[in-house]
Amino acid sequence: MYKLLLLFILPVVFCQAQQDIYPQDYFRDPLDIPLLLAGTFGELRSNHFHAGIDIKTQQREGLKVYAIADGFVSRIKISHYGYGKALYITHPNGYTSVYAHLQRFSPEIEAYIKNIQYEKETYEIEVFPTAIAMQVKKGDVVAYSGNTGSSGGPHLHFEIRDNKEHPINPMYFGIDIKDTTKPYISQIYAYPITDSAHVNRSNEKQKLRLIALKNGDYTAENIEAFGKIGFGIETNDRQDYTSNKNGVASIQTFFNGNPNFEIDFKRFSFDETNHLNRLIDYEHYITNKERIQKLFVEENNPLSMYKNLNDNGYLSILDSTNSVYKIRVKDFKNNDAWITLNIVGKKQDTIKPKQIQKTEHYLYANQDTKLSSKNVSVNIPRNTFYDDFYIDFNVKNDTLTLHDNTIPANKYFKIDYDISHYNNPDRDKLYIARLVGYYKYPVYSKTYKSENRLSTSTKYLGTYALVSDTISPTIKPKNFTDGKWLSNYHFLKIVIDDKESGISNYRATINGQWILMEYEYKTKTLTYNFSDKILNETKNNLKLIVTDNVGNSSTFEATFYRK
Repeated sequence: MYKLLLLFILPVVFCQAQQDIYPQDYFRDPLDIPLLLAGTFGELRSNHFHAGIDIKTQQREGLKVYAIADGFVSRIKISHYGYGKALYITHPNGYTSVYAHLQRFSPEIEAYIKNIQYEKETYEIEVFPTAIAMQVKKGDVVAYSGNTGSSGGPHLHFEIRDNKEHPINPMYFGIDIKDTTKPYISQIYAYPITDSAHVNRSNEKQKLRLIALKNGDYTAENIEAFGKIGFGIETNDRQDYTSNKNGVASIQTFFNGNPNFEIDFKRFSFDETNHLNRLIDYEHYITNKERIQKLFVEENNPLSMYKNLNDNGYLSILDSTNSVYKIRVKDFKNNDAWITLNIVGKKQDTIKPKQIQKTEHYLYANQDTKLSSKNVSVNIPRNTFYDDFYIDFNVKNDTLTLHDNTIPANKYFKIDYDISHYNNPDRDKLYIARLVGYYKYPVYSKTYKSENRLSTSTKYLGTYALVSDTISPTIKPKNFTDGKWLSNYHFLKIVIDDKESGISNYRATINGQWILMEYEYKTKTLTYNFSDKILNETKNNLKLIVTDNVGNSSTFEATFYRK
């Protein structure tokens, strides 16, 4: 009975000890509404771990965002994508709080940043104010919640970072979210690791039947296995009052009662976040859009979140043995779900071998690789990929087939095209595109021109091609027409679009003076706020020039009147 009690008491004590090293009453909540989450810390996202918590804002924008403690505004960044409008506040205890996807800043901060935007004539900007420039007190309104940048809907992305800029789960600082709901596990897979290993007579990955129990735990079908194997699961968590599929706090495994593996999503560094693709079964994700987390640590995996590893989470199954494997998935509030799996060790004389597609090119991960054919060359630095593999490389006309995007790269490699055989007028309109989807739709890959060459740096294998863009961007006024009186208007809105290479930049003026137009790429809308600048003229001439990524440009001009 004593040992059984310890199994339940120790996780609670450990979690409390983790929380005790962080201040519990220092920070207040960043919003004054009940906190419900759309995303949890460490959640698995595309090519990165989620660095904060996403707080729901009742499906609307404009909620007051508060400084969680005294401090000073240490960074302001505004971008079309990513965090959109983001504010960073450094606090006396060494931590920095981050507020992202904001609609706008408080009046003082808004005036400060707009002065700099007008001075530099740019919407996208990043500044680092001094410690005395903009000091704030705990509870000051510093911004208003929004949906800017790569946000998929109105919410506040909120982070707490240490003095090394490492994000930490904000819930360790006393931010409380109601959660009595167990994590749920939707899939489990078994992985034979070596060529001689097998699960259920196969050397290929095996999906196992998962059986949900009434208490929220699971059993998996019994398996026969031999040799070095590992497991992977798809799992998510839900808090009370929300239906979002969020990330879990930790995963542990036990083999015959002994700790075998643990990953704890408590904190990480931005330098390692891209290596999420080593944690998940990347090929499975690209093929099925399901993130299977591998419960073993492969070579060249630098993630710092692992601990309590025994043989890196692998199991060595011997012939004529019986073993029990358990998986524990836990959320921040210690709600947990278990999987129990029985393994019968049985060596088979014949097994289904793993299918390996061999090509004439073999890439060694720890060596530089150069592939070239006709007018295309690919330069891959050493350690771009995690494993050695046969790589498919083929050039036909101006289309490059470079394997497929089922193998993750952890850094950029370079693709070069020789375009000397093109006439000069045609060269100016060429760009390198990655062909995506079933219909191989061309997506612009940032292209650099140098004499007779085009080049791009990318992290994605797949199909690439030279594409010509001869079509200029489109510009359409959204809430006004030429010659209209706009005295009662607060905003000027214009929709811009480019169907080919995409928009590179834009510049707008009124009566020859640059104006700040905020670009929302999700709606393709430029917005000018009349309160930004006092117009001294009744008759005003608006001019907007929009340029795409190969240099095609369109000009829009209109006259409006305002008193």
